[in-house]
Amino acid sequence: MTVVPLDNVAHSDVRLKSSRGAESGDPGGQIGVFVGEFAVLQREYPILFTTDEQGHYQPVAILGLVQDENLFVRDEEWKARYIPALARRGPLMIGRGQADDPLVYLDLAHPRIAQDGDEGLALFREHGGHAPALLDAIEALQSVHRGMSASASMSDMFKKHGLVDALPISIDIDGTTTINFENFSAILPEKIAGLSAEALGELNEAGLLVPAVMAAHSLGNINALADMKRGPAR
Repeated sequence: MTVVPLDNVAHSDVRLKSSRGAESGDPGGQIGVFVGEFAVLQREYPILFTTDEQGHYQPVAILGLVQDENLFVRDEEWKARYIPALARRGPLMIGRGQADDPLVYLDLAHPRIAQDGDEGLALFREHGGHAPALLDAIEALQSVHRGMSASASMSDMFKKHGLVDALPISIDIDGTTTINFENFSAILPEKIAGLSAEALGELNEAGLLVPAVMAAHSLGNINALADMKRGPAR
């Protein structure tokens, strides 16, 4: 069994890879995000929406313009001011203990677990206590846990006010290569501008007006992604 309760004795020697990228378990193409992250995400990533089998909106941050591409990972480093929580949590997850209380679990088979002989970031300090890498992962895990609890209400509110629309995107890379984004939706600035005072008040009371504005504002990052794809100007 590779998923076990996190234990400071049993896992005192476990380390996390410091390198980022697919070999360390980082995603490509897109990653699920949560409404509590929008304010920091919108500085770097386009925030779009997919729809799950139940018809709920699922926000995603776009990492690349083709499948499995992560334009933010270069030289084994994630080059952004903020890394989405689902990537930062690494091998940690929340489960239930014997008393049905939330408990942090560790997936020992996760790609970010450093193998014997590899350098890595310690989870626990030598003389006790959580090391910075574990503190960051736990903070990200808490963000995921809170975000999952709020996802359904966010979707219902955005759907009620018709904020999310299909947004086909076509990006010209070099005059001969065009990348088409399909099956994504977005919050457009004009949709927010067209809301009634009552709708704006309801969104604001639910704590969702600012995130909606941030998601709309993030669409400018699509051009930045295209520039990253094109590479340095020649």
